[in-house]
Amino acid sequence: MSDQSPTPAESSYSYLGPAGTFTEAALKQVPDAAGKTWHAVNNVAEALADVVSGRSTAAMIAMENSVDGGVSATQDALANVPGLRIIGEYLVPVNFVLVARPGTTLADVRTVNAHPVAYAQCGTWLNETLPGHGHIPASSNVAAAAALLNDSHADAAIAPPGITEHYPLEVLAEDIGDNGNAVTRFVLVSRSRAIPAPTGADKTSLIVELPDDVSGSLLGMLEQFSTRGVNLSLIQSRPIGDSLGRYRFIIDADGHIADERMADALLGLRRFSPNVIFLGSYPRADKQTIEFTSRYDDAIFIEARQWLRGLLDPNHTAG
Repeated sequence: MSDQSPTPAESSYSYLGPAGTFTEAALKQVPDAAGKTWHAVNNVAEALADVVSGRSTAAMIAMENSVDGGVSATQDALANVPGLRIIGEYLVPVNFVLVARPGTTLADVRTVNAHPVAYAQCGTWLNETLPGHGHIPASSNVAAAAALLNDSHADAAIAPPGITEHYPLEVLAEDIGDNGNAVTRFVLVSRSRAIPAPTGADKTSLIVELPDDVSGSLLGMLEQFSTRGVNLSLIQSRPIGDSLGRYRFIIDADGHIADERMADALLGLRRFSPNVIFLGSYPRADKQTIEFTSRYDDAIFIEARQWLRGLLDPNHTAG
């Protein structure tokens, strides 16, 4: 699918292009996106701008890599662009090939064009196979390969498998990634305020600021989750930027906002933090059911509230 003229937002999606990227592979997993218009963009900011402006109904963006952790550009963008919600997540296995112009051999390679993240994930192979090589950064994995056909000074490029289906290049080496189990987690972001129904295998994403830079602030934030039996699958700090020592935390918590334990944790965070951004509750891509002990069942929280109401009711005699 390729970029076309603007169409109604309900029929279009944005992704980091050009065609052939891992982001496109993630978007291919979205049933509602099949047969719709896809807009290839150059970066996360442009993808989110499409959603905010209504050019696209949703955008697929990279959120986390199993090797390099959270994607800071995405995290910062979500913290600064209001009104966005994550409505789904998708996992894409990550591996790389080294490609070059036809006729190039591995012995000819002196300079490699690559996206910085891909370059880092192939560091061991590159240093062992191409010692002393140079690196030219690219805006995406596919752009790295495409540049070889447009007067690039690089001799080769790191690209996704299947890149030769899109460009007349030759594969010099396969499976060059340092970690064969690498996976990137992508999220689909929209302006929709509708929250997907709970499935029992859900995730809630948040951005939370600490109230002040004093001893115990981080512990106070974490206790909002731990005392309610909510497990965190991601917590990463990012500077707010207004002064030294001021941080916000990007958090993925196991569970759904409709779960009593999660709802109670969010109420605690709201009282604790000067700024809590709710990014959404949505089904986990791995469909792994969330496990927790029985003392955090919904019924326990409901009974506790009823007990308190009974104490406040002068006509209540039980308890």
